[in-house]
Amino acid sequence: MRLDVFFGGHQMTPADVQGRVVLVIDVLRASTTVAVALANGAKAVIPFESSDEVVARAKQFERDDVLLAGERRMHAIPGFDLGNSPREYHAEAVAGKTVLLTTTNGTVALAGIQGARDVIVASYVNHSAVSTMIRAAARGEADLTIVCAGRDRQFALEDAACAGRFTRAVSRPSTMRLNDAAQACSLIDRRYGDRLDRLFEDSEHGRALAEAGFAEDLIVCANVDSHPVIPIYHDRQITKLGPDRER
Repeated sequence: MRLDVFFGGHQMTPADVQGRVVLVIDVLRASTTVAVALANGAKAVIPFESSDEVVARAKQFERDDVLLAGERRMHAIPGFDLGNSPREYHAEAVAGKTVLLTTTNGTVALAGIQGARDVIVASYVNHSAVSTMIRAAARGEADLTIVCAGRDRQFALEDAACAGRFTRAVSRPSTMRLNDAAQACSLIDRRYGDRLDRLFEDSEHGRALAEAGFAEDLIVCANVDSHPVIPIYHDRQITKLGPDRER
């Protein structure tokens, strides 16, 4: 069995995801936002690469059933209902709604994955729930791939640290083979441990969000296991694993 980490979808070949269980991580903030939205009752989150795609798809819904959401340069897109701040995705806003979401990094990473067995949206806020699922997959001898969305096609410290935590959760005490990136991510996770506040202070994206007025988002993103859902990306939409959607 293998567990491979990639820093961005552009690093991967089709063979790196074909038939595998794939985790997509964008800690700051898309994968956190998806988990919060589903935990608070959103019907589904549909990811898109561009705002134009969101607007076009919204025309296929009744307006009251759908939310247009997303960001560019960290800020909400003008005319959209929501940005990419997980604090906006409370139950009063999203319950029963389909969220059409576009972000700079996370939704782009999701759109590039084809042929995986399962695609899971993962972050710190749903760490234990997702870890339970991928440990079960590993016991079934599934190969695993973790995709760090990064920032503007560059390495992101917070995504690597989160990937390291998932790597350590699934690889102990198994004989799973890790690529070099997975081993490096494990070391980063060991360095920061539960000091996610320090991790975000050290990360370029964390500092940028704080400077842009989103410091409170960092607190939400660092709240480990606060939203214990398993978001599954299938048929171009993300829904919550549950009684009506067993694997």
